[in-house]
Amino acid sequence: MSFTYLRYHVVFATKGRARFLYGDTLPRTVQYIGGIARNHGGILHLGGGMPDHVHLLITVPPTRTVSDFIGSLKSFSSGWIHRTFPDLKLFGWQDGYAAFTVSPSIEPQLSRYIERQAHHPLKLDSRLEMIRLLEKHGIPYDEKYLE
Repeated sequence: MSFTYLRYHVVFATKGRARFLYGDTLPRTVQYIGGIARNHGGILHLGGGMPDHVHLLITVPPTRTVSDFIGSLKSFSSGWIHRTFPDLKLFGWQDGYAAFTVSPSIEPQLSRYIERQAHHPLKLDSRLEMIRLLEKHGIPYDEKYLE
């Protein structure tokens, strides 16, 4: 018997950080991503974001790599967005993602952070938010990959 706790804070942005996820598009997309996660053996515990990016608190199954799992979330949700919202034919997810492991002790704080995404001032630049997250976790980065 194997026991795992493979919970991640995952963040990925729209291509060019375009503000595609407005109105009910964001919550419906997060809900759809939850279904994709379930179909691939994972669990979406919480999701949210802003018009140009999403934050997910998600459990990845031990049988999948993080990159393959997130790739499935992005690929299937992108196709769904194109079929569901015909006016978003230019929609796409940016290449790459950020994934941070989450310990049970920090989960309540992270949940509050994700829940408050919708209330962040629009002045909060998602690129700066990503830089803060990377720096907080001690992850080196090249700014050319944050556009």
